[in-house]
Amino acid sequence: MTRRDEGPSSAQVELAEGQIVEQSKRIDFFLTEYSVELLAQKMRDNEYVVPAYQREFTWESARKSRFLESLIMGLPVPFIFFWEMPDGRLEIVDGSQRLRTIREFIFDGFRLGELEQLTDVSGFGFDDLPESRQRKIKNRSVRGIVLNEHADEAARLDMFDRINTGSKIANYAEIRRGALAGPFLNLVVELSGSKLLADLAPMSEKAKKERGYEELVTRLFAYGDGLEEYRDRPSDFLFSYSKKMNDVLTYSPETADVYRRRFQSVLEFVDRNFPFGFKKIPSGRATPRTRFESIAIGVDSALSEFPELDEYPPERLEVDTWISSAEFQHIVSSDGANAISRLRGRIGYVKEKLVACVGD
Repeated sequence: MTRRDEGPSSAQVELAEGQIVEQSKRIDFFLTEYSVELLAQKMRDNEYVVPAYQREFTWESARKSRFLESLIMGLPVPFIFFWEMPDGRLEIVDGSQRLRTIREFIFDGFRLGELEQLTDVSGFGFDDLPESRQRKIKNRSVRGIVLNEHADEAARLDMFDRINTGSKIANYAEIRRGALAGPFLNLVVELSGSKLLADLAPMSEKAKKERGYEELVTRLFAYGDGLEEYRDRPSDFLFSYSKKMNDVLTYSPETADVYRRRFQSVLEFVDRNFPFGFKKIPSGRATPRTRFESIAIGVDSALSEFPELDEYPPERLEVDTWISSAEFQHIVSSDGANAISRLRGRIGYVKEKLVACVGD
């Protein structure tokens, strides 16, 4: 009988409960309600803070019109999530598109597109409606959830992502790029455009547009620099790492060149010694993230400890003897991929295979 069949042990249950309690402490909130008129005024007067990662994502006219149709009809609309900043201002965690649409409709002359239910209202602006209807719309209330100031940046971004799961919205790489603009993110963007990276680690056009290469570059550096603060949550870890590295490169710009050389060394080593690059098969058109992590960070770690590996000929390293093995395929499988034990295991596997060649 396997451990899975037996169920979790008492120690595992205690550990799980501790994690639930710890994560729950990050989110403390209260409920409130705002009139549409108040929300529009505060957006017009710039009293709400729109975080950088939300600014570039704008609803198209049809989506704005559909939302406003619901508002005019008096249908319930989703909660607006705010974070109460230490200075008392409210940052919009989720809902900036709704709030901007409300402001545009009431104050900025936005005209409704083709509506599904209120067909006779299609093409109207707010001022075209009877005054009585204008008042009713302004008096409608929208419910809000306000997180207290103890909800850290990573917690707020995680909430934003969870609320918008399945929507046409930013992913974690996009969010980091918007929220953490700075020298490290600039370096990541620069390196993500590498032609050699694209050749060794192909991905779909969709993945490229979702900044898939930026995610790979960030993971190479973040995991390669150490997993001491990793807690089985890649998004939190990568966010904290990127924020820290922005500070490092701000005060020490020359460090960027160290990371550029490190990145290039890994790619050139893989190009020389790994028969399919980061791909599973020669004709592969996609690169599993776990496979990239195993190879790229394993190589990075091995070269850091034994730089002389860079001078070894491919026949001495014999990568082709294990890279397609069932053992390696199991190591890079996605089951429990983000658990630190699995992450350390797949990175360590490649490193140990390479280091074993030293002195042969």
